[in-house]
Amino acid sequence: MSLSAKSPGAAGRLALGLVGLAVLLAAWWAGTFWLQTRVPLAASLAPDRTFASLYQLLLGNELTLHILVSLRRVLVGLLIALAIGVPLGLAVGASRPVAASTGMAFQFLRMISPLSWMPIAVMVLGVGDAPIYFLLAFAAVWPILLNTVAGVHQLDPRWMMLGKSLSATRWETLRRIVLPGVLGHILTGLRLAIGIVWIVLVPCEMLGVSAGLGYFILDTRDRVAYSELMAVILLIGALGFALDGAARTLHRRWTHGGRSD
Repeated sequence: MSLSAKSPGAAGRLALGLVGLAVLLAAWWAGTFWLQTRVPLAASLAPDRTFASLYQLLLGNELTLHILVSLRRVLVGLLIALAIGVPLGLAVGASRPVAASTGMAFQFLRMISPLSWMPIAVMVLGVGDAPIYFLLAFAAVWPILLNTVAGVHQLDPRWMMLGKSLSATRWETLRRIVLPGVLGHILTGLRLAIGIVWIVLVPCEMLGVSAGLGYFILDTRDRVAYSELMAVILLIGALGFALDGAARTLHRRWTHGGRSD
């Protein structure tokens, strides 16, 4: 007798997801109601005030600039990470000497929190976007690099042999065989990188910049506008969810349809 339940369809998954969100909302409401007896300011964090503040902020376009600036920083950081991580991943995956000589160094660097580089980044690159780009790229490069390496290792050797038998050049082999073969892994690494970068972004935007969602959080704290602060936190979660959904859709379209082309 099988204990596995039948997987719910799209409508069932949506319904279950909405139930989970409803439970989360109820827990949020109960938590703020309980805290009000000890911390009166906790009333500003309640869902009703948060959603009201979020509506006012969005209606007045007060968050538009901060959202666009944050998304631009994420995009630039990811592009830098891709430009570094994919070539390095291809080199490490294709060459055992390169893998042996870089493995320990990469694992050591990967274990260092990106945020620990903040003082050095500001000292070297100054205040502004440059240190944020560095920190975001440093955070994003490792999942992209490691997934690219995994993709190279899982390439079917028969395709490489076919390329050699057809006298394909290195560039043709890379463009026609290697990159299409590892693109699914690169997209997986990109999705993981988006999650990491979105988490690292907010503290990075507290480095003396004048725009961004992290900056706006500090601004709401200084103005004691806690309902707006909670609204921005809610917005950060929604934007991160949307970015992850876009990356997941891109990966699914490639793995289900791209390889058949």
